[in-house]
Amino acid sequence: MSDGVEAAAAILAPVVGDRLIRRQPLAPLTTFRIGGPAALYLEPDRDDDLLAAGAAIRASDIPFVVIGKGSNVLVADRGFPGLVLRLGRGYRWAARDGDRLSAGGAMPLPALAGVALRHGLGGLEFGVAIPGTLGGGVRMNAGAHGHELAEVVEAVDVVRLLAGSIDRVRGTDAGFTYRRSDLGEDAVVTVATTKLIARDPRAIRTAMDEARAWRRETQPLAEPNCGSVFKNPPADAAARLIEAAGAKGRRVGGAQVSIKHANFVVAGKGATADDVWELIRQVRALVLSDSGIDLEPEVQVVGELGDGGS
Repeated sequence: MSDGVEAAAAILAPVVGDRLIRRQPLAPLTTFRIGGPAALYLEPDRDDDLLAAGAAIRASDIPFVVIGKGSNVLVADRGFPGLVLRLGRGYRWAARDGDRLSAGGAMPLPALAGVALRHGLGGLEFGVAIPGTLGGGVRMNAGAHGHELAEVVEAVDVVRLLAGSIDRVRGTDAGFTYRRSDLGEDAVVTVATTKLIARDPRAIRTAMDEARAWRRETQPLAEPNCGSVFKNPPADAAARLIEAAGAKGRRVGGAQVSIKHANFVVAGKGATADDVWELIRQVRALVLSDSGIDLEPEVQVVGELGDGGS
């Protein structure tokens, strides 16, 4: 362990006790199912845990990252040399107030869509097709089926790890654009409030069923993957560009561009994070050569890859 890691552990352990874990395997916490361990790992259950984590980060200057369901994450084979935070059960809740539905950052988006259905509230149906948490979804303005969280998020509570503060941000001030926000790299989304509309539960259920069916039919759900690898460029689709460039089915080691959906990379037997990243690099180069469009990856790399990418 580095001096920074030891210094961070010395600050955090008195606050969180044995919930602070050393050398936590990260592969099982991601949908890719590959990658190495975290030097330090914590599942905060309350804001005080996050504030303590922020104090440890500031004092030790160790790197840190926040993960959710691990559906948009590629963990380096050598792991992550700092602190990995993953919101715990204390942040998995939902509460209704009229046409508003608030939830903790650890609430899975499909589960939150189900809560909205039970209350006859529409606007979150697309969330059933996003295999991530509300917190992570807000951070990246997740979307599906022509909709995105920016449409419904009214307010966001964040803990800023580097500032050591707790802030509420209005949805209109969050800087939402396509697959991103301006909340800040150190902002952990702990609560988000959505403003929905009353809708016939039968219509909500139909829309959710259609979204689930579309996902089953078009995405490689039975194989380890991280979801969409590249952002769609304006007025086009990354999958179409990848297929047109002849990259569908391309392999590097145990990693392959999915035959089912060209904007997915699946991790087969023996795949490494370096295999995946090299495949992503090759696909990006092929598309650029074929179409002149430089696709932007939306997968978050945790740690340092073999080529130095991070």
